[in-house]
Amino acid sequence: MSETTASRLSGRSGVFVSICVFSFLVNFGRIAFAPLVDFFIRTGISPATAGLAATAVWVGSALPRLPTGYLLTIVSRHRVILGMGLSLSAAAAFTALSPGITVTIVGALLVGLASGVFFIAANPLVSELYPERVGLAVGIRGMFSQIAAVTAPFLVAGAIVLGSWRIAFGALAVLALVVTGVFAVAVRRAELPDAGADDRDLLGAIRAQWRLIAAGIVFVGFTGFVWQGVFNFYVTYLGEVKEISPGMATTLLTVTFAAGVPSFLVAGRLADRFSYLSLLISTLLGFVVCLLAFTAVDGILAIAVVSIAMGLIVHCLFPVADAYLLDTLPDENRASAYSGFSATMMLIQAPGSVAVGLLAQAGLSYTDVFHAYALFVALIAVGMAVLARAGRLPTGN
Repeated sequence: MSETTASRLSGRSGVFVSICVFSFLVNFGRIAFAPLVDFFIRTGISPATAGLAATAVWVGSALPRLPTGYLLTIVSRHRVILGMGLSLSAAAAFTALSPGITVTIVGALLVGLASGVFFIAANPLVSELYPERVGLAVGIRGMFSQIAAVTAPFLVAGAIVLGSWRIAFGALAVLALVVTGVFAVAVRRAELPDAGADDRDLLGAIRAQWRLIAAGIVFVGFTGFVWQGVFNFYVTYLGEVKEISPGMATTLLTVTFAAGVPSFLVAGRLADRFSYLSLLISTLLGFVVCLLAFTAVDGILAIAVVSIAMGLIVHCLFPVADAYLLDTLPDENRASAYSGFSATMMLIQAPGSVAVGLLAQAGLSYTDVFHAYALFVALIAVGMAVLARAGRLPTGN
């Protein structure tokens, strides 16, 4: 290997590592508001207002995705990420210094906006840094995001013990600023790909790639809708149906998310070796089996085993789907088409937990709702398998 090639690879590694750390920080910022809901309520804030903070960060994450796709037709990916890093730092500092819950909700929205920009700019860049190992690269990036999902509740709880939840967001502001600086240095040292140079027509890219975008939305959007409902009512379901204490149910949910950490790495490696469509369909069917088993088993040990299996399987969906889209999309459409997919699937996923609540209020048991959700995913898997067999879906690898 020549010295120039080694230097180029080393530079790209620095960019990739910086993006992975950003992935942790961004997802920490999104997840950190969830454990604060109960804390806010205990300090006298109404449940509706406290819940609005957790909702605002996810609404913020969805809103900028399509506009970011347009921005990437004008500005390079790494410059957008640099701007995102500065915005995340400012949003976290704004939240940490907020004088009351109203300003905190605005801060949550701002943190969410930064996260939405990050995922649209970073995922295409990651796939272009390592075009021969897209699955592995996307999987590693996703693993850092999942680690944040697992650790955020504990880190927020630690900040509260130290004196204030604001410490967590103050630390996020400082770390985001530091990583932005590191990323800027890494970018200057790296020879970045110019794969997106011809990606200059957002709507044209979405029209040209609508079949692939639609396939991704069906796989991730509708299955994510189900997963949102399941994990948001996981603790409630175990308490009301399985008669498990809230503390133990919360621990089991944490274990479920922790099981998803290695999924990103394993699924990424599998995506580089096997058919994307086969992996996606298999993941959906595995999720169906686990969800049905979750409603059937009793006892903490059995529920833990099924929950771990469900966490391992369902989290395979996200890196494989990202690899499927990012590897299949041509250079001239990648970021624009991906933003169309991401914005739409986020909006479809969001009401998954609301749907569970509405169905429960209508008189259905949580078990019946989960059975219906399992049937829904099974129909998606069978339908996509039929379309794949008929050659109606883009195959990617």
